[in-house]
Amino acid sequence: MDIFFQLLVSGFATGGVYALIALGFVLIYKA
Repeated sequence: MDIFFQLLVSGFATGGVYALIALGFVLIYKA
């Protein structure tokens, strides 16, 4: 269960980083 939680947290962190990058690209292209 501990390993699953660790994977979940790292997955959210990676997803958040990719989401911020994608959001940045969208804002740049819309500007």
